[in-house]
Amino acid sequence: MIVNGRTVGRDVGRIVQAISLMMVISVLVAAVNGEFFAVPAFIISALVMAALGSGLVWRYQDAEPPEKREAMVTAATAWGLIGILGGLPFLLIAWTIQLDPLPVWMNTPAMDETTAVFLNPLDAVFESMSGFTGTGLTVAETEEQLPRSLHWWRSFIEWVGGVGVIVLTVAILQRGGGSSGSYTLYESEARSEKIHPSIVTTVREIWKIFVGLTLGSIALFLLAGMPLWDAINHGMTGIATGGFSVHSASIGFYDSPLIEYATVPVMVAGSIAFPIHYLIFKGEIRNLYADLQTRWVFIWFTAGSLVLTGILYANGQYATLEETFRVALFQFVSATSNTGFGSASIGGGTEQVWSAGATLWACLGMLTGGAAGSTVSGLKLIRVVTLVKGTVWQIQDVFRPQTAIKYLQIGERRLSEEQAQREYTEATVVFILWITFLVIGVAVLRVLSPAHPLEYVIFDVMSAQSNVGLSSGITGPDMPDTAKAMLILNMWVGRLEIIPIAVLIGSVLQRLDLYRRG
Repeated sequence: MIVNGRTVGRDVGRIVQAISLMMVISVLVAAVNGEFFAVPAFIISALVMAALGSGLVWRYQDAEPPEKREAMVTAATAWGLIGILGGLPFLLIAWTIQLDPLPVWMNTPAMDETTAVFLNPLDAVFESMSGFTGTGLTVAETEEQLPRSLHWWRSFIEWVGGVGVIVLTVAILQRGGGSSGSYTLYESEARSEKIHPSIVTTVREIWKIFVGLTLGSIALFLLAGMPLWDAINHGMTGIATGGFSVHSASIGFYDSPLIEYATVPVMVAGSIAFPIHYLIFKGEIRNLYADLQTRWVFIWFTAGSLVLTGILYANGQYATLEETFRVALFQFVSATSNTGFGSASIGGGTEQVWSAGATLWACLGMLTGGAAGSTVSGLKLIRVVTLVKGTVWQIQDVFRPQTAIKYLQIGERRLSEEQAQREYTEATVVFILWITFLVIGVAVLRVLSPAHPLEYVIFDVMSAQSNVGLSSGITGPDMPDTAKAMLILNMWVGRLEIIPIAVLIGSVLQRLDLYRRG
């Protein structure tokens, strides 16, 4: 069946409307910080998005509620469009500083080399897509030079993107088409968990939990000695497992073991599913170990950190065992939680810092990610468990008699043969498509950056597609435009777990009649 374009247009419009409200809030932040020169940029951006969103909603107001196919296309289209439109504040603020057309009292600063990067629309879109997808890769060379209004916008879009733009839309713009349409959209953003029977109540509960975790993260950073502005920004991007920082050296800027250790629980909290947070807040602490995914978050983060400690210690890269362990713990949790905060240099572009073994081990962490239903990307631990146990189950099935009752046990779930085959097939398809896009990205960057070690090329592409944000030194403002465009695609694909992108491509080909049914 052909995708209903009217339904997609209406729902994309609603999402754009919701995101336009973020720019209205950002006007207040710019004003409070005395950066009045940024106010017109946010207002113009808000008006553009509000007009576009409202126009789509009005034009297609009588559209049918979405089926699964429309929801998938809506998710892919909306995330792509939001990534592009979210670049407007970067672009407009940079050009405001460059042209300096405003009165003196609006405090327009002198142009610096970092902000000047965003005069290029592609760099503005790169930063926006990196933010909304919770990636954290940046083309800002010296983040300290950016205006606070752009610090805020980077952190804000990561914070919202961590939960999801559709989750935001459902929370503040309840659909007129009923809860079934809202839930279909909610599922399209790679979520299925429900805390309450009502999906609107569920997403509002998620936002309560998320705000509470954010405030707790900010308080923890303040107690560890971080300045207030830094704590606000890192609290938002840390719990969203986004990783944008107000410093080019990220968390390593502080040179504080206490702050580094304090950051780890923030990243871990962002890797745990929201329903588990809900149960824990209700006093059901046993879910920290009883829930399959949460248990594996702690097992994998611990085991992976210890292995990385061993690799780094064998290479003798750090002065003491404690420093080696701290760097390994921080960087592996940062990679596997898809946060992307840095406490040490992993690579210097063409100059190796970490060994190939350490770099590729961190890549494995980026591939798996944390729990489904959290703010992380990557394959997700439940999918990795399904792939591993499902493969063993398929092999064992060869030796079972035909009359045997077959089932697959995953955590507390006992899947029938039909359910097991369906979930195993879905996990396999996602894995194959995920690796395919990864290989394409690596091939493109390898051609464009032949001087960099292969493991560093893999690292940066994996970082983009897993929405991590760590870099080996390849990603930056001097990267070729084609490489930036490729990483933008990797970030977009990774955030939506491949399938919605494939459905969008299929629907476009179908409308253009570019393939025939056999």
